[in-house]
Amino acid sequence: MRGVSLRLCVILLVVPVFAEDAAELFSQGLQAYSAEKYEGAIQLFEGAAAAAPSVSRYEHWLGKAYWRRAERVIFIKAGGLAKKAKTAFERAVELDPENEGALTDLLDYYLSAPAILGGGEDKARGIAARLAKISAAEGHRAQALLLAKRKDYAGAEREYRQALELEPAKLGRLLDLASFLNERGRHAEADALFDQAAKRDSQSPEYLFARGQQLASSKRNPQRARELLEQYLRSPRGADDPPPSEVQALLRKL
Repeated sequence: MRGVSLRLCVILLVVPVFAEDAAELFSQGLQAYSAEKYEGAIQLFEGAAAAAPSVSRYEHWLGKAYWRRAERVIFIKAGGLAKKAKTAFERAVELDPENEGALTDLLDYYLSAPAILGGGEDKARGIAARLAKISAAEGHRAQALLLAKRKDYAGAEREYRQALELEPAKLGRLLDLASFLNERGRHAEADALFDQAAKRDSQSPEYLFARGQQLASSKRNPQRARELLEQYLRSPRGADDPPPSEVQALLRKL
């Protein structure tokens, strides 16, 4: 029962927990996570993972909750939570080597965390290679992230374009390239791609956040950025979408 809170340990020792109970704990954990109640989400995901230790997605979401919590605590506590996130992501991938979401989050962790917390480009390259075996397009996106980390922006752009060529109907591929170009200051090209995305689905939370965030970060058209971000807050956001607090932080800068 690795990492399970004392309260949940007592429950699990006294009352048998079945698969359906683990599923309910997981469902409640998703609700807590979506509401940005990350401590509660951790406890619930811990309970689900302890009750059903072979389910990859329980470990994956436990890692996500640890990572979100690490972003919100003082530095001295953040390191321990980050390491727990890494362990949970690695466990999720061990349980299901084709869990694309867990692999993607582990890649992001290895690229963003310092070596002292288990990060590193060598590890990230290994994960990128594994993603490429599952999805060629996702493999190109992973390579783009690696190349951008090394400031090889021409190479990163090439990889983003290859991902889009492989999955032209996937909105996220278009938004990845548009966001990348906007961050490079190529605003006209980025706006043209964002316009294409809007024609496909202007109400998509993914589109609303991506375009609003990019306009806000590049300090362009603050009124339009505000409209998009406020519309995002009213949209049917999923648990894995950027949380309201992140959007509110962007709005305060406009």
